[in-house]
Amino acid sequence: MLTVDDILEHTGEFNFFQKQTFFLLALLSAAFTPIYVGIVFLGFIPDHRCRSPGVAELSQRCGWSLAEELNYTVPGPGPAGQAFPRQCRRYEVDWNQSTLGCVDPLAGLAANSSHLPLGPCRYGWVYDTPGSSIVTEFDLVCANSWLLDLFQSAVKVGFFIGSVGIGYIADRFGRKLCLLLTILINAVSGVLMAISPTYTWMLVFRLIQGLVSKAGWMIGYILITEFVGLSYRRTVGIFYQVAFTFGLLVLAGVAYALPHWRWLQFTVTLPNFCFLFYYWCVPESPRWLISQNKNAKAMSIIKHIAKKNGKSLPASLQSLRPDEEVGEKLKPSFLDLVRTPQIRKHTLILMYNWFTSAVLYQGLVMHMGLAGSNLYLDFFYSALVEFPAALLILLTIDRLGRRHPWAASNVVAGAACLASVFIPEDPHWLRITVLCLGRMGITMAYEMVCLVNAELYPTFIRNLGVLVCSSMCDIGGIITPFLVYRLTDIWHELPLVVFAVVGLIAGGLVLLLPETKGKTLPETIEEAETMRRPRKNKEKIIYLQVKKLDILPN
Repeated sequence: MLTVDDILEHTGEFNFFQKQTFFLLALLSAAFTPIYVGIVFLGFIPDHRCRSPGVAELSQRCGWSLAEELNYTVPGPGPAGQAFPRQCRRYEVDWNQSTLGCVDPLAGLAANSSHLPLGPCRYGWVYDTPGSSIVTEFDLVCANSWLLDLFQSAVKVGFFIGSVGIGYIADRFGRKLCLLLTILINAVSGVLMAISPTYTWMLVFRLIQGLVSKAGWMIGYILITEFVGLSYRRTVGIFYQVAFTFGLLVLAGVAYALPHWRWLQFTVTLPNFCFLFYYWCVPESPRWLISQNKNAKAMSIIKHIAKKNGKSLPASLQSLRPDEEVGEKLKPSFLDLVRTPQIRKHTLILMYNWFTSAVLYQGLVMHMGLAGSNLYLDFFYSALVEFPAALLILLTIDRLGRRHPWAASNVVAGAACLASVFIPEDPHWLRITVLCLGRMGITMAYEMVCLVNAELYPTFIRNLGVLVCSSMCDIGGIITPFLVYRLTDIWHELPLVVFAVVGLIAGGLVLLLPETKGKTLPETIEEAETMRRPRKNKEKIIYLQVKKLDILPN
C-alpha cells in the first residue's frame, strides 16, 4: 500500500521545503551545544588561592611581583597525592602587623614556614583569571566543589526525566506543539539562569533547561526524518548531528569572546527566542497526523509541501477519504515498547547502546584529558575529530547498511581502549592517536544509534521510543565520572578495560538488530515486528490510516 514515503516521491523527497526545514532545525541542533557541554566554560575552574587580608597591601608596599607574593604568603604543595594547600588553606598570620619585613616576612614567625599553622579560607578566594565562571562567582571550590558536580548532575537528571515525559507528550499531542513549548521554556529559563542572584536559583533554572532542551533536540531530529523521503532519511539524520558538532566550534569562539559566564549564558540563550518563529515555518508531521486519524490536516500539509517544492499531486491523491474500516486512533503507551517480542528486543539493545555511547564518549574525553593549556583551542580541536566520523558514516552506510558499520564502530572503540592499556606512555603520540581512534569510533556509534533508533519504531511511538531509549545515555553520563575517577584510584588503566568490555558487547548486540537500509519507516506495530522478514509484494492501495490489526505490509 502507499505510505507517506510513496507520497513524498510525488511531492519531493528532499526539495525546497525539506531543505528549508532542515536548515531551520539544524540551527536548533547547533543551539543545543551550550546546554550539553557548556559546563566546560560556565564551570571553568581557574587557579585559585585563599584570600588573606593585608597581603595585597603588603605586596604593594614591598613591590613584590606575583611570583614573589605567592612564594612568601601562600603555602606550598603538600605531601604527594594530596591537594595543594594553597587552594584551600591559608597561613594563620596577621598580615597587617607592621613587624613583617619585605624579605621572607615569615622568617621571624617560624624557622620553617611549614611549621606555621594553617586554617581554612575564611575570607574567600583569589582567582587567577581575567573572566568569570559560576565557580569564581559562587566559590564552588574546596569544601563546596561538590556543588559544581551537582550543577552538572541537575542537567543530566533533567535530560532523563524530560526525555521520558516529553517523549510521551510529543507522541500524544504532536511534534510541533511540543517543540515550541520546549523552545519557549528553554529560552525563558536560560535568561533567568543568566540573571540568577544565588546558586540555588541558578541550579533550579539549569534543571528546567535540562528537562526541555534535550527533548526539544530529539523532537527536531524526529521531525526532519519524518519530512524527508526514504533515500534522504539517513543523510539528514547524520547532518542534523553534524550541526551539533558545528555548534561546538561556534561555542568555543563565543566563549573566547565572552569570558564572563553571565554574558556567555545570555548570548547563547538568545537564539532560542528566534526559534519561536518556527510556529509559522515548520508544520506538523503528516506521518503523526495520519497515525492520529487527522487525514484532512495531513493532506493539507502534503499539499503545502508539494506547492513549496513546485510539484503537483496526482488527482488520485487529492481526493482521499477516510477508510470506513479504520478503528480509533492509536495512543502511545510505554508498554508498547516492550509488549511485543521484536520491539522489546530492539528497546533493550538500543537502551544498552545509548548507555554505552555516553559512557565511552565522555569517558574517553575525561581519561585522555586535554593535551594543551589553552582551554578554547583544546575544545575546538577535540570537536574536529567528530567530522571524520560523520564522513565515514556517509561513505559506508549506503554501501554496507546500518548494522555492520555501527557494530564495527563499537568494536573499534572498544579495541582502541583495550589496546591503549598496553601502549606505554612513551611514545606519547601513539597512545593519543589510538585513543583518538577510539573517540572517532564511539562518535560514529553515537550518531548511528540516533539514526537507527528512529527507524525501528512505528510512527505513533517513534518519538517516545527514541526519547526513552536515549534517556539511558543520561544515566551513563551521570555515572561516567565515578567510573573514571574511582576506578583510576585502583588502577590507572582500569577504566579503559571497562570501556573496552562495554564497547565490544555493544558491537555484538547490534548484529541482533534488523537491517533498516532501504526500508520504509514502519507505521504499525505489525510492520515493526516483521522488519527481519522479507516482505511480499502486495497490491498497492492509497495510504489513509494506521490500524492496530490487519494492515497490509508494503
